[in-house]
Amino acid sequence: MIKITIPIEPIEQARPRAVIMRRGVRLYDPVKVRNYKSELALRARKKYPVEPLDGQLSVKVKFYRRNQKGVSKKRLKLREEGRIRPTKKPDASNYLKSFEDALNGVLWKDDAMIVHEEIDKYYSEFPRIEFEVEKIGESLD
Repeated sequence: MIKITIPIEPIEQARPRAVIMRRGVRLYDPVKVRNYKSELALRARKKYPVEPLDGQLSVKVKFYRRNQKGVSKKRLKLREEGRIRPTKKPDASNYLKSFEDALNGVLWKDDAMIVHEEIDKYYSEFPRIEFEVEKIGESLD
């Protein structure tokens, strides 16, 4: 099992942007998302500098996002304890999509190999992503 914590503010996967070219349309990630993915991949590669995993994978991810300004001290304490969790956008699934894409070829060969996922969103004074990746069973392919 691999357990990693990366001190980075989670960024959700945004809709791709499009540009018309002579031979059709080219889609690309917005700059903010592209920078996040490359930074996350770089930091993960430093903490796990071996070959990407292959086979059936289970991933558990906790996204810790920064508290908004103007939150009362009482609510801030409840948020830090995990008793109040983010229910507003961005969705957990959008955080997960950018996370999975960033780690393709770094921790796993392809995110299609992930057969089980657990996702949580929390507030924290220290934004970060904590995750566990575990190889499960044996692939018969």
